[in-house]
Amino acid sequence: MREGKIVSNFFAEIFTYDFMLRALIVGVLVSLCAALLGVHLVLKRYSMIGDGLSHVAFGTLAVALACNLAPMAVAMPVVILAAFCLLRMSQNGKLKGDAAVALISTSSLAIGVIAVSLSSGMTTDVYSYMFGSVLAMSADDVTLSVAVSAAVLVLYGIFYHKIFAITFDETFARATGVRVGIYNTLLAVLTAVTIVIGMKIMGALLISALLVFPALTSMRLFKTFRSVVICSAVLCVACFVCGLFVSFVYSFPTGASVVLVDLIGFILFSLIAAARQKSRNLPEKPRDVFDKGKK
Repeated sequence: MREGKIVSNFFAEIFTYDFMLRALIVGVLVSLCAALLGVHLVLKRYSMIGDGLSHVAFGTLAVALACNLAPMAVAMPVVILAAFCLLRMSQNGKLKGDAAVALISTSSLAIGVIAVSLSSGMTTDVYSYMFGSVLAMSADDVTLSVAVSAAVLVLYGIFYHKIFAITFDETFARATGVRVGIYNTLLAVLTAVTIVIGMKIMGALLISALLVFPALTSMRLFKTFRSVVICSAVLCVACFVCGLFVSFVYSFPTGASVVLVDLIGFILFSLIAAARQKSRNLPEKPRDVFDKGKK
C-alpha cells in the first residue's frame, strides 16, 4: 500500500512540470508515427533512410542555429527534399540505396560539424538537438508537433492499403495500377516529417531508433503484419514513456534513455522468441506406461 502511494506521488510530481507534459505529448505522438512507418521501412529494407535523414536534420539545424534562423522551419523542407533525393538516387539504378544514404548523411554531418565549429555560444543548443532534451520543447513546438503528427497519422490511414501493397510486392502493385513512385515518395516524406518533429525530444542522431527498434522487436515474436504493426505501436510508446521517466530521474539525455529501453525490450523479446523456439523443438514427451495400458 505504501509503495503504491509512493509511485502515485512520483507520477503526480512529474506531471506538475509543464516541460514533462509537453515532452510526453510530443513523444507519444512521434513514437506512434515512427512505429507505424518503421514497419514498412524495415520490410522494404529502407531502414537506413531514417538514419540518413536524421544526419541531414542535424546538419540543417546546425546551419540554422549558426545563422539565427528557426531550426524547425528550416529543417522541415530541407529534410523532405533530402528524402525525395534519396528515393530518386536509389531508384535510378546508378547509385545503390545504401551508397546514396551514406553519401548524403556523411556530407550533411560534415556540414553540421563545420557550422558548429565556426559558431560560438551554441554548444548547448546543438547538444540538446543531437541527443534530445526534455527541456527543449516549447508550447509552439507542441502545437506544431501535434498538428504535423495528426496529418501524418491521417495520411497513413487514408493510404494504408496502397502503402501496404508497395511494401510487400511493388511489381504486383504496379501491375494492378498502383502508382508505386508516388506512394514511395509519400512514405519517404512522412518519414522525413516524423524525424523533424521528433528530433528535439529524441535527438537528431537518435530519432531513427524509433523507426527501427519497435519493428525489429515486434518481429521477434509476431509473424502477421497486423500484429507486428500493433505491437510496434504499443511497444514504441511504452518504451518512450519509460525512457522519458528514466531521463527525468537520472538526468540522462532523453534520446539515449529511450534507445536504451528499446534495446532492453529487443533483448527480452529475442530471449522469449528463443525460448519459444526451443520449446517447440523439444522431442515429444514419452507417454506414461499407465496411459498406454489404459489404451
